[in-house]
Amino acid sequence: MNRVRLYWILQLLGWGAFALVNIIFATLSEGITPKQSWAFVAWAMCFLLSTHGFRHIVKTYGWFKMGILRLLLQTILALLGLSILNFIAQILINLAFGTLNPDQDFRSVIIAVTLFVNFLYYAFWFLLYFLFHFLDNYNSSLKYEAKINEIRLNHLKSQLNPHFIFNALNSVRALVDEDPEKAKSAITRVSNMLRFSLMMDKKQVIDFADELSTVKDYLALESIRFEERLEVVYQIEDEAYSYKIPPMMLQTIVENGIKHGISNLVKGGLIEIKCREGLQEELYIQVKNSGYLNPNTSRSKKDAGGHGIENTRQRLKLLYGNQASFRIFNSGSQFVITEIKIPKQRVTLE
Repeated sequence: MNRVRLYWILQLLGWGAFALVNIIFATLSEGITPKQSWAFVAWAMCFLLSTHGFRHIVKTYGWFKMGILRLLLQTILALLGLSILNFIAQILINLAFGTLNPDQDFRSVIIAVTLFVNFLYYAFWFLLYFLFHFLDNYNSSLKYEAKINEIRLNHLKSQLNPHFIFNALNSVRALVDEDPEKAKSAITRVSNMLRFSLMMDKKQVIDFADELSTVKDYLALESIRFEERLEVVYQIEDEAYSYKIPPMMLQTIVENGIKHGISNLVKGGLIEIKCREGLQEELYIQVKNSGYLNPNTSRSKKDAGGHGIENTRQRLKLLYGNQASFRIFNSGSQFVITEIKIPKQRVTLE
Protein backbone atom coordinates (compact mmCIF):
# COMPACT_ATOMS: atom_id res chain seq x y z
CA MET A 1 0.00 0.00 0.00
CA ASN A 2 1.14 3.55 -0.74
CA ARG A 3 2.82 5.09 2.33
CA VAL A 4 0.89 8.37 2.08
CA ARG A 5 -2.42 6.53 1.79
CA LEU A 6 -1.54 4.31 4.75
CA TYR A 7 -0.62 7.36 6.81
CA TRP A 8 -3.97 9.05 6.17
CA ILE A 9 -5.92 5.87 6.83
CA LEU A 10 -4.20 5.48 10.20
CA GLN A 11 -4.69 9.16 11.01
CA LEU A 12 -8.41 9.11 10.23
CA LEU A 13 -9.02 5.80 11.99
CA GLY A 14 -7.02 6.81 15.06
CA TRP A 15 -8.52 10.22 15.66
CA GLY A 16 -11.96 9.02 14.57
CA ALA A 17 -11.76 6.32 17.23
CA PHE A 18 -10.60 8.98 19.71
CA ALA A 19 -13.74 11.07 19.05
CA LEU A 20 -16.01 8.02 19.18
CA VAL A 21 -14.60 6.78 22.50
CA ASN A 22 -15.00 10.21 24.09
CA ILE A 23 -18.60 10.47 22.90
CA ILE A 24 -19.42 6.98 24.23
CA PHE A 25 -17.89 7.61 27.65
CA ALA A 26 -19.57 11.02 27.94
CA THR A 27 -22.92 9.46 27.02
CA LEU A 28 -22.55 6.67 29.57
CA SER A 29 -21.43 8.95 32.41
CA GLU A 30 -23.73 11.97 32.24
CA GLY A 31 -25.46 12.06 28.89
CA ILE A 32 -24.45 14.22 25.96
CA THR A 33 -26.12 16.69 23.62
CA PRO A 34 -25.65 16.72 19.82
CA LYS A 35 -23.60 19.93 20.15
CA GLN A 36 -21.29 18.26 22.62
CA SER A 37 -20.87 15.32 20.23
CA TRP A 38 -19.86 17.67 17.42
CA ALA A 39 -17.49 19.44 19.80
CA PHE A 40 -15.70 16.12 20.37
CA VAL A 41 -15.50 15.59 16.61
CA ALA A 42 -14.04 19.09 16.15
CA TRP A 43 -11.54 18.39 18.92
CA ALA A 44 -10.44 15.21 17.17
CA MET A 45 -10.06 17.17 13.92
CA CYS A 46 -7.86 19.62 15.82
CA PHE A 47 -5.63 16.75 16.88
CA LEU A 48 -5.53 15.38 13.33
CA LEU A 49 -4.54 18.68 11.72
CA SER A 50 -2.00 19.61 14.40
CA THR A 51 -0.27 16.21 14.29
CA HIS A 52 -0.15 16.39 10.50
CA GLY A 53 1.46 19.83 10.73
CA PHE A 54 3.92 18.48 13.29
CA ARG A 55 4.77 15.58 10.95
CA HIS A 56 5.43 18.08 8.14
CA ILE A 57 7.90 19.98 10.37
CA VAL A 58 9.65 16.76 11.43
CA LYS A 59 10.09 15.65 7.81
CA THR A 60 11.02 19.06 6.40
CA TYR A 61 13.74 19.78 8.95
CA GLY A 62 15.03 16.20 9.24
CA TRP A 63 14.43 15.70 12.95
CA PHE A 64 15.22 11.98 12.81
CA LYS A 65 18.73 12.80 11.56
CA MET A 66 19.50 14.78 14.73
CA GLY A 67 21.34 13.52 17.76
CA ILE A 68 19.20 11.82 20.40
CA LEU A 69 19.53 14.62 23.01
CA ARG A 70 18.62 17.37 20.57
CA LEU A 71 15.73 15.32 19.19
CA LEU A 72 14.42 14.66 22.71
CA LEU A 73 14.63 18.33 23.72
CA GLN A 74 12.97 19.63 20.54
CA THR A 75 10.26 16.98 20.77
CA ILE A 76 9.37 17.87 24.37
CA LEU A 77 9.22 21.58 23.54
CA ALA A 78 7.10 20.91 20.46
CA LEU A 79 4.70 18.67 22.39
CA LEU A 80 4.30 21.34 25.07
CA GLY A 81 3.57 23.93 22.40
CA LEU A 82 1.03 21.66 20.72
CA SER A 83 -0.65 20.99 24.07
CA ILE A 84 -1.08 24.72 24.72
CA LEU A 85 -2.40 25.38 21.20
CA ASN A 86 -4.80 22.46 21.53
CA PHE A 87 -6.11 23.83 24.84
CA ILE A 88 -6.77 27.18 23.19
CA ALA A 89 -8.49 25.37 20.32
CA GLN A 90 -10.67 23.47 22.84
CA ILE A 91 -11.84 26.76 24.33
CA LEU A 92 -12.68 28.16 20.90
CA ILE A 93 -14.49 24.95 19.93
CA ASN A 94 -16.57 24.92 23.13
CA LEU A 95 -17.29 28.60 22.64
CA ALA A 96 -18.42 27.98 19.05
CA PHE A 97 -20.72 25.09 20.02
CA GLY A 98 -22.01 26.78 23.18
CA THR A 99 -20.57 24.10 25.45
CA LEU A 100 -18.09 26.32 27.30
CA ASN A 101 -18.42 26.41 31.10
CA PRO A 102 -16.12 29.24 32.31
CA ASP A 103 -16.55 28.47 36.01
CA GLN A 104 -15.47 24.87 35.43
CA ASP A 105 -13.18 25.04 32.38
CA PHE A 106 -10.94 27.87 33.64
CA ARG A 107 -10.07 26.41 37.01
CA SER A 108 -6.29 26.04 37.43
CA VAL A 109 -6.58 22.34 38.21
CA ILE A 110 -8.68 21.70 35.10
CA ILE A 111 -6.25 23.68 32.93
CA ALA A 112 -3.26 21.75 34.29
CA VAL A 113 -4.97 18.39 33.84
CA THR A 114 -6.10 19.28 30.32
CA LEU A 115 -2.61 20.38 29.29
CA PHE A 116 -1.13 17.20 30.77
CA VAL A 117 -3.66 14.97 28.99
CA ASN A 118 -3.07 16.80 25.71
CA PHE A 119 0.67 16.30 26.15
CA LEU A 120 0.13 12.57 26.69
CA TYR A 121 -2.01 12.31 23.55
CA TYR A 122 0.62 14.06 21.44
CA ALA A 123 3.46 12.07 23.02
CA PHE A 124 1.64 8.80 22.28
CA TRP A 125 1.06 9.91 18.67
CA PHE A 126 4.71 10.87 18.24
CA LEU A 127 5.84 7.54 19.69
CA LEU A 128 3.66 5.69 17.18
CA TYR A 129 4.92 7.86 14.34
CA PHE A 130 8.53 7.27 15.42
CA LEU A 131 7.91 3.50 15.48
CA PHE A 132 6.29 3.70 12.03
CA HIS A 133 9.33 5.59 10.74
CA PHE A 134 11.69 3.05 12.34
CA LEU A 135 9.83 0.08 10.87
CA ASP A 136 9.76 1.75 7.47
CA ASN A 137 13.55 2.20 7.62
CA TYR A 138 13.92 -1.42 8.69
CA ASN A 139 11.83 -2.45 5.71
CA SER A 140 14.11 -0.41 3.45
CA SER A 141 17.11 -2.22 4.94
CA LEU A 142 15.48 -5.57 4.22
CA LYS A 143 14.87 -4.46 0.63
CA TYR A 144 18.52 -3.50 0.38
CA GLU A 145 19.64 -6.91 1.64
CA ALA A 146 17.32 -8.55 -0.90
CA LYS A 147 18.83 -6.37 -3.63
CA ILE A 148 22.35 -7.39 -2.55
CA ASN A 149 21.37 -11.04 -2.93
CA GLU A 150 19.88 -10.34 -6.35
CA ILE A 151 23.01 -8.48 -7.44
CA ARG A 152 25.25 -11.27 -6.23
CA LEU A 153 23.25 -13.94 -8.05
CA ASN A 154 23.04 -11.90 -11.26
CA HIS A 155 26.77 -11.24 -11.12
CA LEU A 156 27.60 -14.88 -10.55
CA LYS A 157 25.40 -15.78 -13.53
CA SER A 158 26.77 -13.08 -15.81
CA GLN A 159 30.46 -13.16 -14.90
CA LEU A 160 31.30 -16.49 -13.32
CA ASN A 161 29.07 -18.41 -15.70
CA PRO A 162 30.09 -21.63 -17.48
CA HIS A 163 31.07 -19.64 -20.57
CA PHE A 164 33.49 -17.47 -18.61
CA ILE A 165 34.97 -20.46 -16.77
CA PHE A 166 35.26 -22.33 -20.08
CA ASN A 167 37.24 -19.48 -21.65
CA ALA A 168 39.46 -19.11 -18.60
CA LEU A 169 40.25 -22.83 -18.45
CA ASN A 170 40.96 -22.90 -22.18
CA SER A 171 43.39 -20.03 -21.71
CA VAL A 172 45.06 -21.92 -18.88
CA ARG A 173 45.16 -25.18 -20.86
CA ALA A 174 46.99 -23.45 -23.71
CA LEU A 175 49.66 -22.38 -21.25
CA VAL A 176 50.22 -25.73 -19.53
CA ASP A 177 52.72 -26.99 -22.06
CA GLU A 178 53.86 -23.61 -23.33
CA ASP A 179 54.46 -21.86 -19.99
CA PRO A 180 53.71 -23.99 -16.88
CA GLU A 181 54.58 -21.22 -14.43
CA LYS A 182 52.20 -18.81 -16.13
CA ALA A 183 49.52 -21.52 -16.14
CA LYS A 184 49.87 -21.92 -12.38
CA SER A 185 49.49 -18.18 -11.93
CA ALA A 186 46.34 -18.16 -14.08
CA ILE A 187 44.80 -21.00 -12.06
CA THR A 188 45.51 -19.05 -8.89
CA ARG A 189 43.73 -16.02 -10.32
CA VAL A 190 40.65 -18.06 -11.24
CA SER A 191 40.64 -19.49 -7.72
CA ASN A 192 40.95 -16.03 -6.17
CA MET A 193 37.98 -14.72 -8.16
CA LEU A 194 35.81 -17.68 -7.26
CA ARG A 195 36.74 -17.36 -3.59
CA PHE A 196 36.05 -13.62 -3.56
CA SER A 197 32.63 -14.03 -5.18
CA LEU A 198 31.58 -16.81 -2.82
CA MET A 199 32.92 -15.13 0.33
CA MET A 200 31.48 -11.70 -0.43
CA ASP A 201 28.28 -12.74 1.38
CA LYS A 202 25.99 -9.75 2.07
CA LYS A 203 28.54 -7.02 2.71
CA GLN A 204 27.33 -3.57 1.78
CA VAL A 205 30.82 -2.20 1.17
CA ILE A 206 34.35 -3.63 1.03
CA ASP A 207 37.86 -2.18 0.94
CA PHE A 208 38.76 -0.64 -2.38
CA ALA A 209 41.99 -2.65 -2.39
CA ASP A 210 40.07 -5.95 -2.27
CA GLU A 211 37.85 -4.94 -5.17
CA LEU A 212 40.81 -3.74 -7.23
CA SER A 213 42.67 -7.00 -6.58
CA THR A 214 39.77 -8.99 -8.06
CA VAL A 215 39.62 -6.65 -11.06
CA LYS A 216 43.33 -7.17 -11.68
CA ASP A 217 42.87 -10.95 -11.53
CA TYR A 218 40.02 -10.70 -14.02
CA LEU A 219 41.96 -8.51 -16.44
CA ALA A 220 45.05 -10.73 -16.16
CA LEU A 221 42.95 -13.70 -17.26
CA GLU A 222 41.43 -11.71 -20.10
CA SER A 223 44.93 -10.67 -21.17
CA ILE A 224 45.73 -14.35 -21.69
CA ARG A 225 42.68 -14.72 -23.92
CA PHE A 226 43.13 -11.46 -25.89
CA GLU A 227 46.97 -11.45 -25.79
CA GLU A 228 48.29 -8.27 -27.41
CA ARG A 229 44.73 -7.20 -28.35
CA LEU A 230 44.10 -6.00 -24.79
CA GLU A 231 45.95 -3.07 -23.25
CA VAL A 232 45.36 -2.36 -19.54
CA VAL A 233 46.34 0.91 -17.82
CA TYR A 234 45.98 1.67 -14.09
CA GLN A 235 46.16 5.17 -12.63
CA ILE A 236 45.32 4.73 -8.95
CA GLU A 237 46.10 7.43 -6.38
CA ASP A 238 47.19 6.21 -2.95
CA GLU A 239 44.25 8.01 -1.31
CA ALA A 240 41.82 5.69 -3.11
CA TYR A 241 42.87 2.80 -0.88
CA SER A 242 41.34 4.48 2.17
CA TYR A 243 37.83 4.17 0.68
CA LYS A 244 35.23 1.43 0.77
CA ILE A 245 33.02 0.70 -2.24
CA PRO A 246 30.11 -1.64 -2.99
CA PRO A 247 31.43 -5.15 -3.79
CA MET A 248 31.78 -6.10 -7.47
CA MET A 249 30.90 -2.57 -8.56
CA LEU A 250 34.21 -1.82 -10.32
CA GLN A 251 34.42 -5.42 -11.52
CA THR A 252 31.00 -5.11 -13.18
CA ILE A 253 31.99 -1.90 -14.99
CA VAL A 254 35.26 -3.41 -16.27
CA GLU A 255 33.56 -6.59 -17.40
CA ASN A 256 30.93 -4.53 -19.21
CA GLY A 257 33.73 -2.74 -21.11
CA ILE A 258 35.35 -6.04 -22.12
CA LYS A 259 32.13 -7.81 -23.06
CA HIS A 260 30.39 -5.04 -24.98
CA GLY A 261 33.38 -3.06 -26.16
CA ILE A 262 36.73 -4.69 -26.69
CA SER A 263 35.50 -8.21 -27.51
CA ASN A 264 33.58 -6.75 -30.50
CA LEU A 265 36.67 -5.08 -31.97
CA VAL A 266 38.96 -7.01 -34.32
CA LYS A 267 42.03 -5.14 -33.14
CA GLY A 268 40.99 -5.25 -29.50
CA GLY A 269 41.43 -2.14 -27.42
CA LEU A 270 42.17 -0.37 -24.16
CA ILE A 271 40.89 -0.65 -20.59
CA GLU A 272 41.98 2.30 -18.48
CA ILE A 273 41.09 2.57 -14.79
CA LYS A 274 41.59 5.89 -12.99
CA CYS A 275 40.82 6.47 -9.32
CA ARG A 276 41.44 9.70 -7.41
CA GLU A 277 40.21 11.58 -4.37
CA GLY A 278 38.21 14.78 -4.79
CA LEU A 279 38.39 17.97 -2.73
CA GLN A 280 35.36 17.02 -0.61
CA GLU A 281 36.61 13.58 0.46
CA GLU A 282 34.97 11.68 -2.35
CA LEU A 283 36.31 8.94 -4.58
CA TYR A 284 36.19 9.43 -8.35
CA ILE A 285 36.36 6.25 -10.41
CA GLN A 286 36.67 6.37 -14.20
CA VAL A 287 36.75 3.32 -16.45
CA LYS A 288 37.59 4.00 -20.08
CA ASN A 289 37.25 1.24 -22.68
CA SER A 290 37.49 1.02 -26.43
CA GLY A 291 34.11 0.76 -28.14
CA TYR A 292 31.03 2.80 -28.85
CA LEU A 293 27.71 3.04 -27.02
CA ASN A 294 24.85 3.67 -29.41
CA PRO A 295 21.94 5.09 -27.37
CA ASN A 296 19.53 4.76 -30.31
CA THR A 297 19.48 0.97 -30.39
CA SER A 298 17.60 -1.23 -27.94
CA ARG A 299 20.57 -3.53 -27.56
CA SER A 300 22.87 -0.70 -26.52
CA LYS A 301 20.33 0.41 -23.93
CA LYS A 302 20.18 -3.08 -22.59
CA ASP A 303 23.99 -3.34 -22.53
CA ALA A 304 24.33 -0.02 -20.74
CA GLY A 305 21.52 -0.72 -18.31
CA GLY A 306 21.60 -4.48 -17.94
CA HIS A 307 21.74 -6.43 -14.71
CA GLY A 308 25.17 -5.20 -13.60
CA ILE A 309 24.94 -1.53 -14.59
CA GLU A 310 21.35 -1.03 -13.45
CA ASN A 311 21.99 -2.73 -10.12
CA THR A 312 25.09 -0.58 -9.66
CA ARG A 313 22.93 2.52 -10.08
CA GLN A 314 20.39 1.20 -7.59
CA ARG A 315 23.00 0.25 -5.00
CA LEU A 316 24.64 3.68 -5.21
CA LYS A 317 21.23 5.31 -4.74
CA LEU A 318 20.34 3.12 -1.76
CA LEU A 319 23.71 3.50 -0.05
CA TYR A 320 24.56 7.14 -0.70
CA GLY A 321 21.40 8.86 -1.93
CA ASN A 322 22.23 12.00 -3.92
CA GLN A 323 25.83 12.07 -2.64
CA ALA A 324 26.91 9.50 -5.24
CA SER A 325 26.69 9.76 -9.02
CA PHE A 326 26.94 7.41 -11.98
CA ARG A 327 27.08 8.07 -15.70
CA ILE A 328 28.20 6.27 -18.84
CA PHE A 329 28.85 8.09 -22.11
CA ASN A 330 30.84 8.08 -25.35
CA SER A 331 34.16 9.88 -25.62
CA GLY A 332 34.35 10.57 -29.32
CA SER A 333 33.68 7.54 -31.51
CA GLN A 334 36.34 5.22 -30.13
CA PHE A 335 35.89 5.12 -26.38
CA VAL A 336 33.16 4.66 -23.76
CA ILE A 337 33.68 6.24 -20.32
CA THR A 338 31.97 5.21 -17.10
CA GLU A 339 32.31 7.63 -14.19
CA ILE A 340 31.34 7.04 -10.56
CA LYS A 341 31.58 9.37 -7.56
CA ILE A 342 31.35 7.94 -4.02
CA PRO A 343 31.50 9.87 -0.73
CA LYS A 344 33.93 8.72 1.93
CA GLN A 345 31.33 8.49 4.68
CA ARG A 346 28.60 6.04 3.73
CA VAL A 347 25.08 7.38 4.19
CA THR A 348 22.92 5.31 6.55
CA LEU A 349 19.73 3.96 5.01
CA GLU A 350 16.65 5.87 6.09
